[in-house]
Amino acid sequence: MTWTLTDIRTFLAVLDAGSISGAAVRADLSKSVVSKRISEFEATLGVPLFTRHAGRITPTDSAWALADRLRPALAELVAATENIGGAETPLRGRLAIAAPMSFGIRHLGPIIADFASAHPALEIVLDYDDRNTDLGRAGYDVALRIGQLRDSSLMARRLCQDPRTLVASPEYLARHGDIRHPDDLGGHDCIGYLNVRLSDIWPYGADTQAPAQGRITANNGEAMRDMALGGIGLALLPLFIVDDAIRDGRLVQLLPDLPQELLPISVVWPPAKPMPRKTRLFVDHMVQAFNEVPGWQRGIALPPAT
Repeated sequence: MTWTLTDIRTFLAVLDAGSISGAAVRADLSKSVVSKRISEFEATLGVPLFTRHAGRITPTDSAWALADRLRPALAELVAATENIGGAETPLRGRLAIAAPMSFGIRHLGPIIADFASAHPALEIVLDYDDRNTDLGRAGYDVALRIGQLRDSSLMARRLCQDPRTLVASPEYLARHGDIRHPDDLGGHDCIGYLNVRLSDIWPYGADTQAPAQGRITANNGEAMRDMALGGIGLALLPLFIVDDAIRDGRLVQLLPDLPQELLPISVVWPPAKPMPRKTRLFVDHMVQAFNEVPGWQRGIALPPAT
């Protein structure tokens, strides 16, 4: 018995989905077909890749080790076959994209729709999630990242930069007083971000006083913005989340003249030689889409960069 590329793809699909049923849904196959392929692949290798218990499967250490070696090899194989047809061959296959939720919903939809329209034979899977997932293990071809890149193994192109901005509603400021200087921040509460501490992202330097993290914490920027709109407290958010609320006066931009480090917004992808043509064309498309000042920054005072 020998393994096939179908076996490898099925194995990685189950690993990515976290279950046989999830992989079956994504592949439009029956659970029994996927389960049989996994069992036969394990039999061929002579190694258990998943443990089964009470209807659940858990990857073994061997499964993770195998996947770490298979993914780059499979990516290079796919890239070689995709690139052989030349520039005139229509893109086919699957392009999996990961992006932060708020940024993706607010600013990526039309850009990705344009790319999808230009390549009608290409399947696109779009996953909005604020967590920085491991692209190789999660099976993504490309991702959008906001902030300094921590994974040095990824290839990257910077698209633009964006400041964080401190905002509050006019109603909140009417109740608690204007904030015209960092010293005025004492006694104010800031709506917290569940994925990071306020002190770790405070953009104005150690010499300025940060407000206390308040009683409300959320894991999504738009939820934080909505709390600020409701007058619950201050919110420190990327400008791309609050630009429209600043323009129409529902939120007030606080301390806009203080210098701060700008947040890089980048497109990243796992290294592969040759680079898959679908990935290269998508990266080029993203760079072209951001070749001017982003629309959300126009008409709003940007802080000086540090």
